[in-house]
Amino acid sequence: MLTVSNLSVQFGKRVLFDDVNVTFTQGNCYGIIGANGAGKSTFLKILSGKMDPTSGHIHLEPGKRMSVLEQDHYAYDEYPVLETVIQGNKPLFAIKKEMDDIYAKEDFSDADGERVGELQVQFEEMNGWSADSDAAALLSNLGISEEFHYTLMGDLDGKLKVRVLLAQALFGNPDVLIMDEPTNDLDFETIGWLENFLAGYDNTVIVVSHDRHFLDAVCTHISDIDFGKISHYSGNYTFWYESSQLAARQRAQQNKKAEDKAKELQEFIQRFSANVAKSKQATSRKKMLEKLKVDDIKPSSRRYPAIIFEREREAGDQILHVEGLSASLEGDILFRNVDINLAKGDKVAVISRDSRATTAFYEIINDKEKADSGKYQWGVTTSQSYLPVDNAEYFDNDLTLVDWLRQWAKTEEEREEVYVRGFLGKMLFSGEEALKTGRVLSGGEKVRCMLSRMMMLRANVLMLDEPTNHLDLESITAFNNSLKNFKGTVMLTTHDHEFAQTVANRIIELTPNGAIDRYLTFDDYMSDPVVREQRDKMYKK
Repeated sequence: MLTVSNLSVQFGKRVLFDDVNVTFTQGNCYGIIGANGAGKSTFLKILSGKMDPTSGHIHLEPGKRMSVLEQDHYAYDEYPVLETVIQGNKPLFAIKKEMDDIYAKEDFSDADGERVGELQVQFEEMNGWSADSDAAALLSNLGISEEFHYTLMGDLDGKLKVRVLLAQALFGNPDVLIMDEPTNDLDFETIGWLENFLAGYDNTVIVVSHDRHFLDAVCTHISDIDFGKISHYSGNYTFWYESSQLAARQRAQQNKKAEDKAKELQEFIQRFSANVAKSKQATSRKKMLEKLKVDDIKPSSRRYPAIIFEREREAGDQILHVEGLSASLEGDILFRNVDINLAKGDKVAVISRDSRATTAFYEIINDKEKADSGKYQWGVTTSQSYLPVDNAEYFDNDLTLVDWLRQWAKTEEEREEVYVRGFLGKMLFSGEEALKTGRVLSGGEKVRCMLSRMMMLRANVLMLDEPTNHLDLESITAFNNSLKNFKGTVMLTTHDHEFAQTVANRIIELTPNGAIDRYLTFDDYMSDPVVREQRDKMYKK
């Protein structure tokens, strides 16, 4: 279907890819993974023809059509929504436009009539007469109601634009579908629809995503960028991660007998195959895993930060009492009359259909904003640590990372450079990197610094507003594992499904008409029909 031959990419002295040869075949979904800077987005640009490699070439089977999820959110601002979607099938749209142009002529000739006849035949063969209804159905499935179908793209807000561009990429059943971070700015319901759509998709999908649940739900293969090469592995992200960790442990055990290693790996593959039987693509994945040879599993060169949250003291039974809390913004009611009692052992996913509501809630209970009404009180034995969605204020200085982290040291020992450097080293800031200033850090590096700060504070209550923003898969995985093991209280808001499902034992949803509060896992909460009915009522004006 799509073949990459002898691909090399070099920027100056830096070699990104070296003699890569891979094939992407029909019916499979490939999740492209790799550390930050490994070249994931660059590789997709080369596949889609938006960028030329240093050497090598890309071959798409003749007659096949490729579609790419558009990253430029302003490219179609002058077009109506429905027309933007249809442009996802460029050959079909070109025929439609040529026919429309001919019909618009005042002096319609015999030659024009013959040409229109030819175009109509091609149009019918491409199911062109159902294009409008197909595009409308896609939009509706993605939560864009008919009232917006003829609105100009430039008049839509950012989140709706993302959904329209997703519909554009999916339109017309492309033979190869390329998507770079398709779940960004999508809510859980829309992501769930996309997961179901792709799980039943018969053509080739190539996707880059930091959403592990999404990769697990849709991928038949993981394509790992490591050491300048790209290697395909059967299975989804969790299988790749667990098998690579197992291979790394075995490599560290140099004296372990080869037969023992093979047996351990084979048992792991069989166990995972049994678990995979529950997935939407069970049959094909299980067959792939059964064919997998133990020698195919390789340890990864990835570096995972050591994220470990410890508490200076254990909190008592009373954590947080919230009574009648309300907040609004620019005339919109974000939440109203919220009553909450947090207890010891609670790990809460705080959610809302309006992200401004969750952010306002955290800002209020951290004394950074004032509520319209109501009150809150922290338990006397609690200590809090907060990771805001916007951390810019923390880095508005010229301190080196060593001096930056020292600000939250509590003892003389913690102020020692050796201690602080050790702390930063665990978070992958080693050597000269520890002398960077906050102003030059990337988004992911800033979040890792904020996590270092939180670890140093040793609070027994952690509050996290979209904590996975900007993080790579390695940091997200380490972070997720640390929260599962944390013995204190957690309040988190996240669009990372895996985070919400594996960390939270309680869901609190903030709405304009109060809060919904359930001791359920995230999946159970989202699938409960009683809760679903209540949610719809609570958001009505």
